Order: sequence, then C-alpha cells, then structure tokens
Amino acid sequence: MSVETKEFEPKIVGFTCNWCSYAGADLAGVTRMKYPSNIRVIRVPCSGRVNPQFILRAFQKGADSVLVSG
Repeated sequence: MSVETKEFEPKIVGFTCNWCSYAGADLAGVTRMKYPSNIRVIRVPCSGRVNPQFILRAFQKGADSVLVSG
C-alpha cells in the first residue's frame, strides 16, 4: 500500500479595508501576481466595522483562519 501525504492548505478568509489593504490585494491581481488559491479576499468599507458575526460565520463555513486587515 502506498500512503500519499497531502500538504495541509488552510482555507483563509481575509477581510480587507477598501481604503488601505485592499489596494495591495487588488494590485496583486492587476499585475497578475500568483498567490495561493486557498485565500479569499473580501473587501469591506472599513476593517473597524467588520461585524464579529462575519468572522464567526467564516469559521462556521469552513475557514481555518480569518484575517482582518486595515
């Protein structure tokens, strides 16, 4: 029997501020930079207004990690 080991790839959800950190994520897409497909970036008007329920919901839906970036 052969045992295949798959490397763990965490599902990451990132809530990024429209006025600050989203610009970096957007620039990565515009310049066609490669970044892992297991990262989902969600633009929010302001990171200070991210409802804690959004974070809990991400975990309930299977996220392994949540990043709130401003």
